[in-house]
Amino acid sequence: MVYQPAAGARDLLPLDVAQKRWIEDRLQQVFHRWGYHRIITSTLERMDTLMAGEAIQRQMVIQLQNGQDEELGLRPELTASIARTVVTRMADATYPQRLYYNANVFRRNWEKRHNRQQEYYQAGVELLGSGGLLANAEVLLLIGNCLEALDLRGWHLILGEAGITKSLLDAFPTHLRNKVRSAIAHLDRVTLDTLPLGDELHERAKIMLDLRGNSADVLQKVSSLHLDADQQEAVNNLKSLVELLESEGKFPLILDLSLIQTIDYYTGIVFEVVSDTDGQAQVLGRGGRYDQLLGLYHPQGDNIPGIGFELNIDVLYQVLSSTQQLPQSTPASNWLVVPESKSADAAAFAYAQKLRESSDLVRVEMDLGGRDAEAIREYAKERAIAQIAWIQADGSPKIEAVS
Repeated sequence: MVYQPAAGARDLLPLDVAQKRWIEDRLQQVFHRWGYHRIITSTLERMDTLMAGEAIQRQMVIQLQNGQDEELGLRPELTASIARTVVTRMADATYPQRLYYNANVFRRNWEKRHNRQQEYYQAGVELLGSGGLLANAEVLLLIGNCLEALDLRGWHLILGEAGITKSLLDAFPTHLRNKVRSAIAHLDRVTLDTLPLGDELHERAKIMLDLRGNSADVLQKVSSLHLDADQQEAVNNLKSLVELLESEGKFPLILDLSLIQTIDYYTGIVFEVVSDTDGQAQVLGRGGRYDQLLGLYHPQGDNIPGIGFELNIDVLYQVLSSTQQLPQSTPASNWLVVPESKSADAAAFAYAQKLRESSDLVRVEMDLGGRDAEAIREYAKERAIAQIAWIQADGSPKIEAVS
């Protein structure tokens, strides 16, 4: 019998791990520079926790049961878990809280496609306890800084506003609203044309479908839709954010008020970062504002504003693989320490430990016996080990550089 990973799961070999860590380390440095602290939440969550914000469809959660017949699931995303943790474990926290994560998530292959991936890796942030222009701008500039740190080229930010989009949808009959929403989300003009709407609503739906492109043009189009006071205020706030981002000149921006995320807990800005390397569009990450999610977990129902994003490590890896930036080999050891006789074993371990205690990271291997000198040298060459330390019984070393 040949043992394989479970369908949709995979093993990461040492080179895979080195390349994944290359990405994660650069993202972590950016998170630290912006004042964010890492949080690690449980891989297992109660299903009611995962479903509270309607963040994901139940059928996509890989479910488990414990001995108490509780419904449990492997986390399909991190925001709900972090919201639960902050409300229940950090009640006395001072806001704003800046948190970041780097973790695996799991989503069921419910479409039954053969070997479709079910385990993913994500890194992202949650900025909690602050709303408004500056918090929105911080998160968007931060995600831009992350991609700069990876030296990624050919990407752009697509920015929407869930609150505006949802309020514009309120003009449509309740029984047709989800169909209109779905058609706009999928840019499906054919479906919109076939829906039983009056001329005025058909025209409104077509305008909503075209609320994408240059920010000035989009803001002008949306202002033509006879907005009420709340809608106009939201548009003004969005305009202020766009002006701030464009003044920074950090990244190309597409304003898209037809951007409707499948996750329902977003209440304000929503965004996607898209790479179009080699003409193939790929979503590198996404996020948005969710000002009512934490209230679902709060004992008194108190709302705490939040905004965050996730970057898909797997997709970043695919994009970066073509640039030759990722490590092409695992790190080589600096030393191979070899006891020349059995009486030199203890001295060899002591010498190896002394090397490892350097203030810099020094990789030191011990030769474990069973090879002659020529085989040891050949092993060192194959592994690109820089130096061999041959240890005598009295502890004195003989250093040999490996050519």
